[in-house]
Amino acid sequence: MTKLSAKNILIGISGGIAAYKSAELVRLFIKSGANVRVCMTPGAREFITPLTLQALSGNPVHTALLDPEAEAGMGHIELARWADLIVIAPATADLMARLRIGMADDLLSTLVLATAAPVHIAPAMNQQMWAHPATQENVNILKQRHHIHGPAAGEQACGDVGYGRMLEPQQIVDAVSATLELTHTPRPKTLAGHRLLITAGPTREPLDPVRYLTNRSSGKMGYAIAEAAASMGAEVVLVSGPTQLDTPEGVRRINIETAAEMLEAVTSEVPGTSIFIAAAAVADYRLKEVATKKMKKQGSALHLELEQNPDILAKTSLGNPDLFTVGFAAETDDVIHYASGKLKRKQLDMIVANQVGNGKGFDKDSNQVDILTAAGGHFTLPEASKTQLAFEILDIINTVYQQGQVRLT
Repeated sequence: MTKLSAKNILIGISGGIAAYKSAELVRLFIKSGANVRVCMTPGAREFITPLTLQALSGNPVHTALLDPEAEAGMGHIELARWADLIVIAPATADLMARLRIGMADDLLSTLVLATAAPVHIAPAMNQQMWAHPATQENVNILKQRHHIHGPAAGEQACGDVGYGRMLEPQQIVDAVSATLELTHTPRPKTLAGHRLLITAGPTREPLDPVRYLTNRSSGKMGYAIAEAAASMGAEVVLVSGPTQLDTPEGVRRINIETAAEMLEAVTSEVPGTSIFIAAAAVADYRLKEVATKKMKKQGSALHLELEQNPDILAKTSLGNPDLFTVGFAAETDDVIHYASGKLKRKQLDMIVANQVGNGKGFDKDSNQVDILTAAGGHFTLPEASKTQLAFEILDIINTVYQQGQVRLT
């Protein structure tokens, strides 16, 4: 049984090329045990037929605002009452603009106004449309009312590359499920009275006024841990590199860009902290001398002189022996071997290791991790949503912390 079992899920489809992915989304929700109905805008029917979605969902597809076959012709009210949650995928720029101002000029937009159920929105559009200030303003307003999932970056049907791709169907299912886990699963306040300092996201190291070195970290794991820790009663401080994620409720967030800025923020927040969790993906190197003007092409190759960034995790761990310190190790190979070496070398209490690359780890809503402790413990957590993993990781951290295990030196 999953968190979605027996849930009544209404999938709304608007008129974007990503509508072809909605068929797989319907299948995955049904596979998760949900009851699924589909609502399509007129534009959506230009990309995928109602018959396909009717066959997959096992229910008639809804397209008309006033349905003569529905009770009193008010099919939209019946659907709005039926749904436990609404998932709109894809959500075009036009639909999001109409939802932002509360229009009800078709069945889907009317349902959003007529329901008390949570609404989940998966945007999909051209990268320039997504970046447009009007769209970003609409998104910021909609985030205050609904759940926004994505978009992802990558190659688009029009040939452009950038943010605007709809998340893959499994990512949407995972994101919706994770929200249900966090909303409906009561958690004991096992971290009450403790202050947790958490780092998340990437860092950016400038090369010149317009370029920087960074990595593919989305910050999702660190943010999930921060949100879970707050729900478990902890006081939480989140030091975050640049992300597109919202600040979790009950969490104090400090925004940084560079590794040096992150070290400064962590150092200032350590006093009074019980547990330090370093989930950020910090750039190992920075440019030795940042150019004050945009660098120009110089022949066929560009040579940059880099220097090491400060090791935030090691400095914090070695400089604060009474602080319970948890590191993260994202590796492409020999995950346990490299994580074990990092655990001992930096004198950590615990390390969370996971494999990245080949579609694993970065910018996904699920993960699989191994946890190693300084006293020789080894916990393997199977793949699950990052929200679920966050609670499991914190439960293990709390258990080991309470036991007061001693570091290996």
